Parts: sequence; structure tokens; C-alpha cells
Amino acid sequence: MPDVEQADRAYRRVLVLTAALFLSYLTVAMSLPAVPVHVVHGLGLDNAYGGLAVGIAFLSTILTRGRAGTYVDQLGGKHCMQRGLLIYAAASLICLLASWPILPVSASYTVLIIGRLLLGIGESVANVGMISWSIGLMGQARTGRVMSLVGIGMYGAYAAGGPLGLALLNGLGFAWLMGACAILPLIGLIAIYWLPAVAPHVGQREFFWRIIGRIWRPGATLGLQGVGFASLGSFFSLYFLSRGWPYAGLGLTFFGGGFVVVRLFCGHLPDRIGGTPVAIVSLVVEACGQYLLWLAPGPDSALAGALLTGFGCSMVFPAMGAEVGKLVPPHMRGTAFGGFAAFQDLAYAVTGPVVGLLADRSGYASVFLIGGLAATLALAIAVSAHQRTGTAVA
Repeated sequence: MPDVEQADRAYRRVLVLTAALFLSYLTVAMSLPAVPVHVVHGLGLDNAYGGLAVGIAFLSTILTRGRAGTYVDQLGGKHCMQRGLLIYAAASLICLLASWPILPVSASYTVLIIGRLLLGIGESVANVGMISWSIGLMGQARTGRVMSLVGIGMYGAYAAGGPLGLALLNGLGFAWLMGACAILPLIGLIAIYWLPAVAPHVGQREFFWRIIGRIWRPGATLGLQGVGFASLGSFFSLYFLSRGWPYAGLGLTFFGGGFVVVRLFCGHLPDRIGGTPVAIVSLVVEACGQYLLWLAPGPDSALAGALLTGFGCSMVFPAMGAEVGKLVPPHMRGTAFGGFAAFQDLAYAVTGPVVGLLADRSGYASVFLIGGLAATLALAIAVSAHQRTGTAVA
């Protein structure tokens, strides 16, 4: 009975962490569809600049994942998550300054890029810290469940944040939107203040790139999966606006809703049946959703494609994350999960500007073709890995 009570207490604490992550990720989600609209329609720049403003945050996350993971392994997850939430707030305040009306377009865009870079650092530090802290509270055997809760917090925020961010942008302006984004992570910081820290593990360290060598297969699967979401998050609103369709702000809502539903009902599956079988089914569904978006004749089918994409993307991160947790000892877990998440960050960083250039030449629908092809390639990697190892990527 004491073990059950302890497990229940740990789970409740991780739910608080998930709620704090949700609030902090609203900062990302509310700005995600609003930033390219602000850049293209507010500053008068083209789609490539809009995509760069989105993707640059993920680039800074990539460049700091290794350092954030080492930081977590040495100082603990709570310390890391607290610092990350403070960085979130500072980044949003810098983006607020980018809307200062006396600044010329070039200066406004430069300040915006600086804020987005800092936002990526905050995401890196807070997210890796939360994962490591949560696994420390719940135990290594429940890594898949932890990863599922992390996704619920993140993509639940994307579901709520997309329309909320566009509503604030259209109703109050970009400055008010960024002000709201600065307040939300501070609320999360207060919520986690009283939760107990978990002491970092002691052991011999390895170089970051050696750890990447251990986990590159699940990482590559995750990264290719992320192309579809990055395409949807960056250009779904502009896709609808270009065709004169209603409900432009609901793309992330449908995506996030499907994502969260699958996480709630299937979050236990990676711990029970293994990661690669779950990933294989998920990638088939994601690819179908992306191809449906590419070929959509109207807004209803496009929203259905967004929903399918959410269903498909939902379990890839926890499925492959559960496999990563098996490949490294506890004292290198933060670094490993930091490197693992960096594969997805790389997909997010590259997808925005690359498919932005494609959209300028071939239309917005073409970006979802790229997302479908990437999911199909990820499926091939996952199938190949499963055939070699049965239930694990090694």
C-alpha cells in the first residue's frame, strides 16, 4: 500500500508539472501561427521570412539541447525547468519590443528574431528539465507514460493556443499577444515552486556525440515525423487564407485535439508493447493526414487532415522516447533526451524556411506533400528497425 500511495503522489506531482508545461507552451503555441501572419501581413515581408521567424526558435533549441541535457544531469530537472520558464518570459518581452511602432521594418524583424532565438533556448531548458524531473519522480519503468504526459501538455497548448493567439493578434495586436505570452510561464513557475526536487544521478559522463550515436535511429524517426507538424503549424493559416476558406485558426486546434485524445487513451502502450510497433501505426496515420491536406478540395477535408496528423504524430515521441530510455544509464538520461528531442527541433528549424520557399513557388498545398513524404520515410526507418530488433530500436 505505501508503494501505491507513493506512486499516486508522484503521478499527481507530474500532473502539476504537465499543467505548468501547458502554460509555458501556450507561449510557443499562441505565437506559432501569429508570427508568420505578423511578418507577412504586418511587416510586409515574404513567406520565407515568415518561415524563418518560426524556424529560428527551433534552431536555437537544437544548438542548446546538448548543453541543457548536461545541465539537467549535473544540477537536476527542477533547477532546469525553473530557469527555462524565466527565459520564456524574457523572450516574449523581447518579441513585444519588436512591435514598437517607431522601429523600421528591418529593426523590428531583427528584434523579433532575437526574441525567437531566446524562446528556443527557454524551450530547450524547460522541456528537458521537465522530462528528467518527471522520470525521476515516477521511475524509469514509466518513461513512456511520462513522455505521453509531456506531449499532452505541449500539444494541448498547441490546440488551445492556435486560435487564441490569432484572436489576440486580430483583436488587440501583436504587442498584447506577446504580453500575454510573458505572463503565462510565470504562472507555471509559481505552480511548480513547492514540488520536491530529484537529486541528479552520479556516474561517468560521455561526450554528447557518442550518446547521439546510440540514439540516432529513434531520433531520425522522430525528426522526420516532425516535418508534418512544422508544415501545419507554420502555414496552415496562410493556406486557408490563400484559398478564402473559413476557420483558418482551427488547424492547430484539430491537430492538438486529436493529439491529446490519442495520448490519453494510448499513452501506456509504449511501456506495454514496445516503441516501434506504436510508431509504425502512428506514422501511417500521419502520412495519410498530410496527403489529405495536400489534396484537400475544401476546408472540411483539410481540417480532417489536420486531425489525422494529430492522431498520427501523437505517439511517436513517447514511443521512440521509451526506446531511448533503454539505451542509456540514468546519469546520462537528460543528455540523451536532449539529443533525442534535438532531432525533432532540427526538423522544425529546417522545415519552416525550406517549405516557405516552396510555398512561394508552388503554393501552400505543396508543403503538406513534403510532410507526407517525410512521414513515409520515417515509416520505412521504423519498419526496418522493427524487423532487425523485434521491439526496440538499437
